[in-house]
Amino acid sequence: MARYYRAQGHDVRLQFGTDDNSLKNVRAAQAVGEGTEEFVASHAEHFKALQGLLNLSFDDFIRTREDRHMRGAQKLWQAMNPEDLYQKAYEGLYCVGCETFYDATELLEGGVCPIHKKPVELVKETNWFFKLSKYQEQIESLIENDVIKVRPSIRKNEILAFVKRGLADFSISRSVERAENWGVPVPNDPSQIMYVWVDALSNYITALGYADNDQLFADFWTNADHRTHLIGKDIVRFHAVYWPAFLLSAGLPLPHELVVHGFLTVDGQKMSKSIGNVVAPTDLVADYGAEAARFMLLSSLPLDSDGDLSKLFFEGTYTKLANGLGNLAGRVAAMANKYFDGSVDRVAYVREAEFRAELDALVQARDFKRYLEHVWTLVDAANNQIQVEEPFKTAKTDPAAAKKTLSEVAAIIRLVAEVLTPAMPVMMQELQARFASDTLVHGEPLFPRREEKAEA
Repeated sequence: MARYYRAQGHDVRLQFGTDDNSLKNVRAAQAVGEGTEEFVASHAEHFKALQGLLNLSFDDFIRTREDRHMRGAQKLWQAMNPEDLYQKAYEGLYCVGCETFYDATELLEGGVCPIHKKPVELVKETNWFFKLSKYQEQIESLIENDVIKVRPSIRKNEILAFVKRGLADFSISRSVERAENWGVPVPNDPSQIMYVWVDALSNYITALGYADNDQLFADFWTNADHRTHLIGKDIVRFHAVYWPAFLLSAGLPLPHELVVHGFLTVDGQKMSKSIGNVVAPTDLVADYGAEAARFMLLSSLPLDSDGDLSKLFFEGTYTKLANGLGNLAGRVAAMANKYFDGSVDRVAYVREAEFRAELDALVQARDFKRYLEHVWTLVDAANNQIQVEEPFKTAKTDPAAAKKTLSEVAAIIRLVAEVLTPAMPVMMQELQARFASDTLVHGEPLFPRREEKAEA
């Protein structure tokens, strides 16, 4: 999405990072006998390293342990309307994995978290509360009227149903003891640590220098034409309800859009270390290369449901890239060089403007899987044209017809290379370079066949 809009000339900022201050991180560190700070720092580095591994184009990586974040989160707390914050003694059912309280009616049989399938904990203490109930009608209206556009519609409907059941005030801090002194201290109350979602959600603005009123904050939040959060379906409530309420209370602009993706399963099962079915990006890249791995991940997740990964899917997708696009580009360049010294006529794909508009609509809908599928209709059409018009035969009997075929297919390949660049930037820029001039270059296979790759 970021690369697509940058290519159109938009000023885009893409942020990425890690939520370091959760209680589950403390417990995970304790389970392996490490200090929390060292444990969290080492894991954050694994995520940061994805930038090089998968050629990600994010502009900033923020950890919520950084000073710019800690100060920014405290500033947000202090910016919220004091009338929205109050102290209260309470007890509730808490899932450490979700970092949230559940109503008993939301739990599975036996008091089990619906996401993590583990028993929740009964928590009793005095904390700071936020008057979420005050914003019930406002948040419902924002979502219902797409002021905050929640995509896909199934997620919008889910969150609206949640809101319409009634929003209750909720705890936004925990005791220093229960937090084990890990997290962002509540301003002017040394006995309390911020509830992780007040802290974590503020990363969107703290990474822009909110703490110090940086120009980035003005450019990409206050005055931005579009503010988008891309999130997993298990954290919609926090982004669609809590976050807007905090921002409203603090008098800050709201996000325009929440793009909510599903989970990735493996052979129909949730990824689990105990099952041994975890798919690591490092393994995907080692087996298929970064460009193919990017294409596979984008291809695997529908907009409105979970996606499923399997060995069959990976192999089939790589074969599709190698046979469909790689082989097409190689054959066209080879025939052009064999019969016409590499030279073809510079023509345009007849439906180019219409096709670009169709792709743009899919980007606007944030349906990246269908975007790739739609591009592939061009790849299939080009392969079919070669098959039907047989320039490898007509080059001898009707050279003009053969050159016309190759010129038209080359135009399709140029367009495909351009519109696939956001998904596979390195490989598609190479393909664009090979087809940039009227003389086509026949280089090494873009996607070596698996047996060739194994031998190499």
